[in-house]
Amino acid sequence: MKQLNIVPVILCGGSGTRLWPLSRKALPKQFVPLVQGKSLLQLTLERAALLNPRQLIVASETHRFLVKECAEAASIESTILLEPLGRNTAAAMAVAALSAEPDALLLFLPADHHIPDAKAFAATIESGVAGAQADSLVTFGVQHTYPSTAFGYIQEGEVVKGQGTAKSVRRFIEKPGAVRAQDLLLFGGHLWIAGIFLIKARALLQALGEHAPDILEVCKSAVREQVADGDFRRLGAASFSECRSESIDYAVMEKASNVVVLPFTAAWSDVGSWNAVAQMSEPDAQQNRVHGQGYFISCSDTFIHAPTRPVVALGTKNLLIIDTVDALLVADVDHVEQVKNVVSLLEAENVPQAQRHRHVARPWGSFDSVDSGTRFQVKRIVVKPGATLSLQMHHHRAEHWVVVSGTAEVTNGNKVLLLSENQSTYIPLGEVHRLRNPGKVPLEIIEVQSGSYLGEDDIVRFEDTYGRS
Repeated sequence: MKQLNIVPVILCGGSGTRLWPLSRKALPKQFVPLVQGKSLLQLTLERAALLNPRQLIVASETHRFLVKECAEAASIESTILLEPLGRNTAAAMAVAALSAEPDALLLFLPADHHIPDAKAFAATIESGVAGAQADSLVTFGVQHTYPSTAFGYIQEGEVVKGQGTAKSVRRFIEKPGAVRAQDLLLFGGHLWIAGIFLIKARALLQALGEHAPDILEVCKSAVREQVADGDFRRLGAASFSECRSESIDYAVMEKASNVVVLPFTAAWSDVGSWNAVAQMSEPDAQQNRVHGQGYFISCSDTFIHAPTRPVVALGTKNLLIIDTVDALLVADVDHVEQVKNVVSLLEAENVPQAQRHRHVARPWGSFDSVDSGTRFQVKRIVVKPGATLSLQMHHHRAEHWVVVSGTAEVTNGNKVLLLSENQSTYIPLGEVHRLRNPGKVPLEIIEVQSGSYLGEDDIVRFEDTYGRS
């Protein structure tokens, strides 16, 4: 693929509440392995690498290590701008433009799209270079195949001279009702808004200065106040928090006169609902679809997501059955857009599964909360080769560690121990301790906690490889 002056900017915001219970605030859909064992973010990074292996990522401080893992898995070079809190796409794109060379062509990509044909994607982006070099704000619309009420629409105008096949934009249309969506499909000349842009950094900053100067000014301050930390760039929290939350569509695109659009005609999905996820699986003769261990008896138009255990549907029709280790969703296919309301309900009831998974990723590996009760908790902990947990202590709990596989280097007070399979140690309450994997294979241990308080915030860190002390 011909290398162009294009810098991919991957926007990793979004909580993915419409894909609960698989996607949750602590692990949104862009980080969940949904396609052939890869996350949507990793696939986006790999796809963008056809245009440039050096990429800029705008992400939440909370998800920084998940982002870094995906970048490493995709084998790309990255600079990661960390937002202290979410402020929508206008602010995210502003800080990216302020962090780039003025004449760089910035390709803004949501992290959670699924585009199977990466070469067709790259060719479509290249078709927008002429417009971007002419200082137009280039967006890409998806050729719609059915009357969707889940997307906004762009009405195409005339071909713009000197900008290839790019067309002017007559208007942006809010998400329509069913009748209006059908009319737009029949009328023609309309595209779904995909949220993909190719814009020269200088042109974007000029447009922000004209249409959203307040956003631009606070973002300038946040970039000036940023602090470097390896591959991470932490934006100034005080300034960034003052920015209003606004999408780039409302802040700039619907007001600017130099917006042009190009169609993307290959397969595309924003994976914005469980119906969209279901469409990624092949149907049987009764239009049933399955991911994992799902079984159908006298069913039709049913989707089962069951990655961890057998789930059987009997006599169902038009149902979605989404099973995870700690939560289950059963929904009519016509109500999938209301899943986010389920999350709001669970949050109001302080149900932890609304935001957190039982399995939790950490920069050093992961842990799975296997069981818990009054004054005890059992976790399965996996530590990556060469990784080290923080040197820490707890005020309210003691811990028992049993090595299942691999080798553990354990700091326990003044002692440093090497433990192998079936060996164990006891960490008394208040003792300073650390766990390290000195080996070449993952270390797996079972941790049994006991005490009066077992929350994750009962950790006093003295030293930490990941800057959390």
